[in-house]
Amino acid sequence: MPRVVHFEIAVDDPERAVAFYRDAFGWKIEKWSGPMDYWLVTTGEANEPGIDGALTPRADAAAPIVNTIGVPSVEAFQEKITAAGGAVLAPKAAIPGVGYFALCRDTEGNPFGIIEADMSAQ
Repeated sequence: MPRVVHFEIAVDDPERAVAFYRDAFGWKIEKWSGPMDYWLVTTGEANEPGIDGALTPRADAAAPIVNTIGVPSVEAFQEKITAAGGAVLAPKAAIPGVGYFALCRDTEGNPFGIIEADMSAQ
């Protein structure tokens, strides 16, 4: 069964946000070495319940927190999502060295991501 595997929090000032989450919760946050500004967040030990996520620059004043669900096939789940009444907002795209991602919307207007792990993604 697909589960939430990642979250993204949109921020206005990444340095301020890093300091806040580090100081308030003790989260480990490191800038990603990938092709965009993105800060990876580790919220706890791998053997503890919970998920890790990221901070990303806010592109829209009303940007919500976006949860990402791990799926075995982005293409298959894009079809399931639209068949269930949702929508695909941004179709399958490669994240080099990570996998394939699509941004979707549920029937209530909430955005969420789906990701297919594939280290060979280009």
